Amino acid sequence: MPRVIWKGSISFGLVTIPVQLFSAVSRKNVRFNQLDAETGARVRYKKVSSADDTELPPERIIKGYELASGDYVTVTDRELEELAPVAARTIDIDAFIDLADIDPVFYDSAYHLVPDEAAAKPYKLLAEAMDEADKVAVCHFVMRSKQYLAAVRPVDGRLMLSTMVYSDELVAPDDIDGFEGLDGIDVDERETAMARQLIAALEAEFEPDRYTDSYREAVLELIERKASGDTTATVAPAAPASDTVVDLMAALEASVAAAKEARKRHPTGGEAAAEPEAKPEEPATKIRKSA
Repeated sequence: MPRVIWKGSISFGLVTIPVQLFSAVSRKNVRFNQLDAETGARVRYKKVSSADDTELPPERIIKGYELASGDYVTVTDRELEELAPVAARTIDIDAFIDLADIDPVFYDSAYHLVPDEAAAKPYKLLAEAMDEADKVAVCHFVMRSKQYLAAVRPVDGRLMLSTMVYSDELVAPDDIDGFEGLDGIDVDERETAMARQLIAALEAEFEPDRYTDSYREAVLELIERKASGDTTATVAPAAPASDTVVDLMAALEASVAAAKEARKRHPTGGEAAAEPEAKPEEPATKIRKSA
């Protein structure tokens, strides 16, 4: 059952709306412990000094920031506490802006904003007003001694909050090798037209349930088999061919044809799927391969 992560209120102008924050994402990872191969015992980690390999008690450990010279500047927990942002229980809205103005690269973690029972009406009023205006609220708040930049947006009558990264945390494209050669490449209009056809052939509504973590599912299946005593070796799938595409136009044409054929076989393929001469639906693995 999801638990409350933070309690406070949304504040804009003279309006205050008490809310609770719940995580909107539950990460599904397969976690392993490290074991001794001979005894099966858990492997533990100890904090030791690099000077003499002696184990250190917690009171001997302090924080240090490494300088370019290799020296360290030490700071105490008290010094950091004095610099920490004031833990106000408010989500302060700074501005209402268009959703399209925010590059998705800024978004980090998503949360549900749930109103207190007494604040249901102003909460719904804010959500509906933002939805009609097609706006999101850029705001800031403090959670667990850390200040966050965030965006609050309306979703089906509810409000969701997404924490955001700061602009100086983004990696600039100019700092990455590999983009500099794009400006000198000329793209033929026929290739562009064919690429547009391929995009149109693969156009569809986003269906989240269609996408699963196949690797995690395979790992869990392996664990379940081994736990039940099955020691059958797992056969790794063959690696896809990595031949270099020489004729881009031919590859585009083949891709468009394959995408159209897959669309005919798909249950939502529209009129094409209703034609008598349409091929029967093939196994899902073949559909994915054709797409």
